[in-house]
Amino acid sequence: MTETPPLRNELEFPASLRGKRILLASESLGPINGVSRTTTKLIQYLQENGVKMKLVAPHYVGERSRPPPPVGPIRRLGGFPLPYSPELSIAYPFRLDRICAKFKPDLVYLASPASVGFQMLLQIRCMASPPPVLANFQTDLSAYAEIIFPQPLDRYAVWLLQIVQGYLFSSATVRHIFYPSGPVARYLIDAGVPKDKLVHVGRGVDTTLFSATKRDAAWRRELAPNGEVILCCVGRLAPEKGFPFLAKVARALQDRGVAFKLLVVGGNRNPAVEAEVRSAFEPLGNRVLFTGFLEGESLARAYATADVFVHCSVTETFGLVVLEAMACGLPVVARDTGGPSEIVSDGKSGYLTPPDDLEAMVSKVHLLSRDVRTREAMALESRAHAERTTWDRINLRVAWYIADSLEKNKPRQIKEFDRNSFNWIYALGCTILIEMRFTWAMAIVTLFWIIAVIPLLIHGNTVFSGQRRVAPVSHPVTASAKR
Repeated sequence: MTETPPLRNELEFPASLRGKRILLASESLGPINGVSRTTTKLIQYLQENGVKMKLVAPHYVGERSRPPPPVGPIRRLGGFPLPYSPELSIAYPFRLDRICAKFKPDLVYLASPASVGFQMLLQIRCMASPPPVLANFQTDLSAYAEIIFPQPLDRYAVWLLQIVQGYLFSSATVRHIFYPSGPVARYLIDAGVPKDKLVHVGRGVDTTLFSATKRDAAWRRELAPNGEVILCCVGRLAPEKGFPFLAKVARALQDRGVAFKLLVVGGNRNPAVEAEVRSAFEPLGNRVLFTGFLEGESLARAYATADVFVHCSVTETFGLVVLEAMACGLPVVARDTGGPSEIVSDGKSGYLTPPDDLEAMVSKVHLLSRDVRTREAMALESRAHAERTTWDRINLRVAWYIADSLEKNKPRQIKEFDRNSFNWIYALGCTILIEMRFTWAMAIVTLFWIIAVIPLLIHGNTVFSGQRRVAPVSHPVTASAKR
């Protein structure tokens, strides 16, 4: 795997990046989720240091009701909302050369590449002199596929994803692929991505915003009037985020007579999905409070007012919410898989339990609910870990890899003819060849819509027209890596 670039400096932003033009495309820029927050932080950091940027992302459901991200204009692409999470869209086929008609990028950065990133990678291969590409792998699509789809559709989806990712990420134009945790690296290698392209880059946290100082004593008394321990979980309300497992944990704690309140932060733009998640908690009555979507100060207040953070998702490539909870001084109990396994120090800042061991999760949460001294010690360790993981440090590391890629980039030289009668023939030939390549790329994208996207949309809309199937959630990120 790629080592730190030799020109990297821990303290200074690379001067060679100032004034450079970067096309940044994200699958999610604006909705309340980890990919959007991570990408926004990087954009702001680069812009503050003089980098010129063109931002591209799909439209999403709820866009008009939310303030735009604080990053300037965004070129929004048309797309079809995902039935499972309408805040995410599958971008319709588009032409990259038309998006970049007035903006010739020195480098392309793909945040969590999927429908937008895959199309861009395919079309970049068609260019006569393509810019270098960096990708940040933030979403384990194969893990979602195995949980959401019934057999054999799940295996088909994973197989197709691995073929597409292996082919596109192996292109010579892709210089570095950032991965957030070890299981993701193993998955990418299994998909055929060269090891020397992989670079480990974690996530940062705003330790000023997310802090124990945001604890709200009055709200706490309202939530837990009898002094109950407050458990907190944050995430998009969807079964693939581990909420069926969390409901089982909560019911087991209730059966043990534990005095607790469960604060669930998050929502889903699809009412059917959210209703399904909420229904799993109905036997718990007023022990559970759903806040809906929260962000900023309100989100920090929710973390800080709780006592223990319980994380049941097995699809997290990193788990930004875990790091935010730790910054607010919460011990964490998480299933030992994916990104959280590399954030939580077992026995120090919280506990990691086997992914499918319900009893182990219940026991650790029960232990922390009654052991105040252990909670306090773990809270200090959690905060200390968060303070070592700032956004500036993470984004500076990314900036140096961008600078390194630009330094090593050698654009393909196109032969220039003297002015003569063959000039126009050569120019016309080049134009026709490139246009044929783009036409081929668009044909591939259209074919992919037919064999992959349309079945996905049909399945999702069919499922949510009636009672949704809840798939077993025994597939952690690491399972993808073992294939």
